[in-house]
Amino acid sequence: MLRSVDLSDYMLTNPVTVSAEENVFNAIDVIVEQKVSGVCVVDTEGNLLGVLSELDCLRAILSATYNENGDVGNVADFMTAEVDCCELHADLVDVAADMIKKGHRRRPVVDNGKLVGQITCRKLLSVVSEFTHTVN
Repeated sequence: MLRSVDLSDYMLTNPVTVSAEENVFNAIDVIVEQKVSGVCVVDTEGNLLGVLSELDCLRAILSATYNENGDVGNVADFMTAEVDCCELHADLVDVAADMIKKGHRRRPVVDNGKLVGQITCRKLLSVVSEFTHTVN
């Protein structure tokens, strides 16, 4: 069905990123403008530090509302730092199965700790869709 099982053949090569020092409101703007459900958080060297999801952003906003200070803080305060990621040449089927098992919609792809891409459920579905249209 798939032309290869190497993840590098199917990943998105330019995932949307923000820095850990970025204000959460700025990260929200990026998420909304780019029409994504979350962003990868990287340092200046491109090392993956975590992921900031829409739910993380909502948590930040609610926290600021409850604290009544209006300051939501930085991405580092609300991102998920313990992120499942995969290596550049991981087996696509294994990655997809693990994403389903853990209920993840996206998985950052790293090469020696540096963010090089991302695989998402939507990308996997588009690959399957392309394949079915070329076969029929």
